[in-house]
Amino acid sequence: MEKQTPPQGAIPIPIQAGPNGGQMPSPQQIAAMQQQVAAEAQKHGMTVPQFIEFIKAQRQQQAMRMQQGQQPQGNQGGPEGGPQGQQGPRPGGPPGPGAQGQPQPIRPGPPNPVAVALANFLRAQSLKPRTCILNGERKDMFRVKRALRALESPAYAKARGKNPALPEIKDRASLENTFKMLPMSMLALRVSKIDPHEGHDHAPKKGKRIKGLWTVKIEQQQDAGDDMYYVWLYEGSQIMRKVYGALALVLIFTVVLYPLWPLVLRQGVYYLSWGFLMLLGLFFLMAIFRIILFCVTYFVVPPGLWLYPNLWEDVSFMDSFRPVWAWHETTKPKKKKKISNSVNADSAAHLAGQTGHPPPATATTTATTTQVQTAPQQRAYVAPKVEELPDDE
Repeated sequence: MEKQTPPQGAIPIPIQAGPNGGQMPSPQQIAAMQQQVAAEAQKHGMTVPQFIEFIKAQRQQQAMRMQQGQQPQGNQGGPEGGPQGQQGPRPGGPPGPGAQGQPQPIRPGPPNPVAVALANFLRAQSLKPRTCILNGERKDMFRVKRALRALESPAYAKARGKNPALPEIKDRASLENTFKMLPMSMLALRVSKIDPHEGHDHAPKKGKRIKGLWTVKIEQQQDAGDDMYYVWLYEGSQIMRKVYGALALVLIFTVVLYPLWPLVLRQGVYYLSWGFLMLLGLFFLMAIFRIILFCVTYFVVPPGLWLYPNLWEDVSFMDSFRPVWAWHETTKPKKKKKISNSVNADSAAHLAGQTGHPPPATATTTATTTQVQTAPQQRAYVAPKVEELPDDE
């Protein structure tokens, strides 16, 4: 019997022969089946390939459920149940009972409520986060070992008492699997440090580098090593930010509706605005007066007197008006370094040796407060010694 080929543009559907070696379906039957599949796909709002993949996924889930229901029977049974109890779950399904002691691979998916609760717990802990730059945005980065310590702490056990859905940690494998819930839900991802100028043609810019500010990239392999770094993509609850935004909108809307305010409120705002302008004017007058006062006292009672000396300093609002007055601080002149006269002494000694005259005596003085009392004394001639003095540092 010749092999029937489907018409051009049709999707081949594998059809297995019956247990008794029945006859293969005819081309008319195949075309009818394809029309039925196309109608079902259109009914579900999918294309034919997507509908076929959807049917395969449903059958795979049914097979996994049947397998999970047979596993307890296989563990209790004899030789017939042995192979079924040892058979592991298919890829993509939940881990079986025998896989609790092994780290599970990471497959990203939609946020899990348990993972969100875990992220909220870790965000509340002291993980010593540091700021990094990921794709041009500042993010919080933490070390894996600090997160693992937090999961092993009594605070996590207390959190599990309030939320029993949090996973229980028994060994290292369960600890890593619990932590890997963060990258699986795209709440935190593993990153590594990179050079921001890597791959550029220009030389590295000699700008001011901020200590500890890394430029990072996301790694493909999301492991849970102690010395690895993860960056937070989960920013926590946004309720308060939304509340502040709503209050800002209400405030702006209230100001816009100023003409509709009651007369009493408008008069109150009018007087308050005048009071604010008077305070601002007094502030500028005081700033001008303090400069005039300093110029007068600079010549009358030097070094001069300042009113509110910390007015323009980088301090808090209250510290700007403390103290009320202070004398102008003068910088003491720096002491000039003493230059050694050894070159002049050598030239004078050389000249005296050529002329036959004794060389002139040299003396050095140091900055000491000791007063030397000199008296006319007759001393024998001693050949002078030239001593080089090091420069003051």
